[in-house]
Amino acid sequence: MTETEKIVEVPLSLMATLMKDAKNPPEIDTLVEGPVLGIEKSYVYVDLGQFGTGVIYGREFINARDVIKKLNVGDIVTAKVVERENDDGYVELSLKEARQAIIWSEAEEAIKTKQALELLVKDANKGGLIIDWQGIQGFLPASQLKSEHYPRIEDGDKDKILGELKKLIGKRIAVTIISASPKEGKLIFSEKEQGVKEKREISGKYSLGDELDGSISGLVDFGVFVKLEDGIEGLVHISEIGWGLVEDPRKLFKLHDKVRVKVIDIKDGKISLSIKALKDNPWKDAENRYRKGDHVTGVVIKWNHYGALVSLEEGIAGLVHVSEFGSEEKLKKVLELGRTYSFTITLFDPKEQKMTLAYSVKK
Repeated sequence: MTETEKIVEVPLSLMATLMKDAKNPPEIDTLVEGPVLGIEKSYVYVDLGQFGTGVIYGREFINARDVIKKLNVGDIVTAKVVERENDDGYVELSLKEARQAIIWSEAEEAIKTKQALELLVKDANKGGLIIDWQGIQGFLPASQLKSEHYPRIEDGDKDKILGELKKLIGKRIAVTIISASPKEGKLIFSEKEQGVKEKREISGKYSLGDELDGSISGLVDFGVFVKLEDGIEGLVHISEIGWGLVEDPRKLFKLHDKVRVKVIDIKDGKISLSIKALKDNPWKDAENRYRKGDHVTGVVIKWNHYGALVSLEEGIAGLVHVSEFGSEEKLKKVLELGRTYSFTITLFDPKEQKMTLAYSVKK
């Protein structure tokens, strides 16, 4: 028996006990961390503590073989759960997908902090430049190039534009990430400087309550960036996009969309904007339409750990608490997403924009 086999033998004997003690196995797509227990010809075993033993094998082993070659027993690894429990009782893991998840998280942080990146131009097409960042291919639209790099072709001939853009291949340019879409595997870059204007100029030029026209310059999970003028942009947080539930700003906007916004805060040279502030607040006169004890119908629009969020009309939603059903699983079986059900209003506070509901069982 080899040393590796001896090491692997321990988790195999403890696996059943570990899995039995795991009351809440990690969900699929969760990132987990633990020490390597053993490495075989086509398997890597990872100690996941209370979750039991994880295994990297098959396609996931092949995809991560370059990383696995450098691993030793005892090394701490981060992996992504791809199967909660396979037929052998192991939690199936992926090193490659974990790395991808971390990279996309870093991309979102780079957008948030407007981190400057000096990257190599790999290729060009008629629309812009192809740039690689941490193994992910991204796109820099020609419209996001600085003036010195922008192809100025009077007749707009696309072949001539491409010829100018190709001159940048092999050069390193300073860019920022302005949009990241993990599901589509897309990154959008900009070479234009962010925050060029002095903070005092921003504070002096804009005031709270100003209503402005702008264009979408960046899309992120937590909101959208809006360009107000060259070098100046503000953030519309996801909570300020609309009165209704907004989970993915990318489904509502695309780059360069024209929008009207209202300035709601200016701090440290950063401008906070709102789109929903320019729309009527549906809660304002909701007390004329709803009150505690009313029987209403609503659509289930989201589940969370607390229960189900139910929309009565655009911008007016209430929570049906999970305690009414005993568990999340039972709640999800009874209240399906996108379905309409009958409810009773148990709490209604339009000033605080709060409402709770009780599920009305059909008889």
